Amino acid sequence: MAFVLPAHAPRSPHTAPSHVSQQQQFNPYSENGGTILAIAGKNFSVIAGDTRQTDGYNIQTRYAPKVFRLTDTAVLATNGFAADGNMFVKKVRQQLEWYRHAHAKDMSLQAIARLIQTMLYQRRFFPFYVYNILGGIEDDGSGAVYSFDPVGSYERETCRAAGAASSLVQPFLDNQIYFKNQTAPPGNANPTHLPLPHVLSLVIDSFTSATERHIEVGDGLEMYVVLARGSPLQGLDTIQGVTEVTGTRSGERMFVIRRNLKRD
Repeated sequence: MAFVLPAHAPRSPHTAPSHVSQQQQFNPYSENGGTILAIAGKNFSVIAGDTRQTDGYNIQTRYAPKVFRLTDTAVLATNGFAADGNMFVKKVRQQLEWYRHAHAKDMSLQAIARLIQTMLYQRRFFPFYVYNILGGIEDDGSGAVYSFDPVGSYERETCRAAGAASSLVQPFLDNQIYFKNQTAPPGNANPTHLPLPHVLSLVIDSFTSATERHIEVGDGLEMYVVLARGSPLQGLDTIQGVTEVTGTRSGERMFVIRRNLKRD
């Protein structure tokens, strides 16, 4: 004879009601911290990023580069999900290599920006969870910065920050580059007229401040500087820790500057 639980009998606290369903969620993405930024000048571009990689409050590694050389005129900085960022840089470099073999020249910066836009938009239904900033020199010798969201929307700007501390860094850049919320210096100052040493100082100050305030930023700083063809070094030869990474000596020149940031 089967035993029937009376209707008034209390249920065990470990027995879930039959009508309650448990939803299973799958999230393939992770936020790995760090911050990137880029500033365009009249005949140069500076692209920088820190080297800390985190998962929440856990530091996974103290050296995870976020800035990558693409050509002698283009540098790409990525931030967000580190695995997606590394894979995306690999795919972009592959496309540029195929273009180089097919046309016997490097792709222009503006064309690289459009290529990145297309590659991101193709994955819009399962996007690369990365925020990209492309910096370099255009064909006319001017510095340029292109910023992208994960599904491919992009625009050309003078300066842009992205990542964990972007809410701290971007207002600082707006104030110092665009002169927002302050009286602009005399002479109709233009953001592209800022000298390279001053821009490098702003980049270092930005990351130093972000490191003091944000746990996901720190350890090391890598700054890539791209100079237009025939431009003077503008003091780069007097800075310690500068390494030239130019592929060919007949056109634009590229340098990388590394600094230490606060570790903890």
